[in-house]
Parts: sequence; structure tokens; C-alpha cells
Amino acid sequence: MKIAYKKRNMNINLIFGVGWFFMFIAHIVIAYFENEPLSIISYGWFLISAMYLIGYAYQRHQQYLTLKNGTIEINTPFGKKMNLAEVKRIKKFAGDYILKTEKKELVINTHIIDPSSLSKLNAELEKLSVEWA
Repeated sequence: MKIAYKKRNMNINLIFGVGWFFMFIAHIVIAYFENEPLSIISYGWFLISAMYLIGYAYQRHQQYLTLKNGTIEINTPFGKKMNLAEVKRIKKFAGDYILKTEKKELVINTHIIDPSSLSKLNAELEKLSVEWA
């Protein structure tokens, strides 16, 4: 099961990516009409726009969390993975869920989760027979 990002979070990355790309295009047009070579700033704008657009595409494709085969995984480039059977305690703190095992800790930011997906996540976490704090 995939737990989705809020659409607002994804759209912010898309808007910033498109905005930085338009800055890159504008700088190319200005440099063309003034017969000047592109500066390093132009390439910086392109790099920034590419990072935002890649982030948007990654979030749209991977979503925030994956619950599969008794594990929970945060889908970031260096995301964490935890076996749900090993969870000993779930703590709610400032709107986040902190899942704790004997050796690991996994923090789930609920502020960026789509509300319909959050109810699915809550249902899955409530199935676990663990201590809630």
C-alpha cells in the first residue's frame, strides 16, 4: 500500500521547477539578443529547476511511504525501512509518528501526508499490538 504526499507539497515543487526553468529560458533569450555567452548563473538556474522537477516526478511516482510485506519504508533517496513486527512503541509527537524498535527509530511526518492516505496509515498502525504514547 502506498501512502501519498499531499498534492500541495508536490505542486509546490512543480511550480518552483517551472519558475526556475522560465528564469533559465529568459536568461538564454537575453544572452542571445545581446550576443553574449551564457554565464554560470544560467546553468545554475537550469540545475535548480531540474532538481525541483526531478523531486516532483520522484514524489509523484514513489509517494511518501510504502507498506508492503510487513515492512514500512520511507521513499526518499536515502529512506529508512523498518519491519512492523519489530515495532515496540509508537509515539505521537507534534503531529509526527515515531515508530521505535529495540535498535531503530522511524519518524513519519504526517503533515505532508494526504488526508485519505493518513486514515489508511492510522488503520494499519492501529492493527499493531504495540504501546502508544
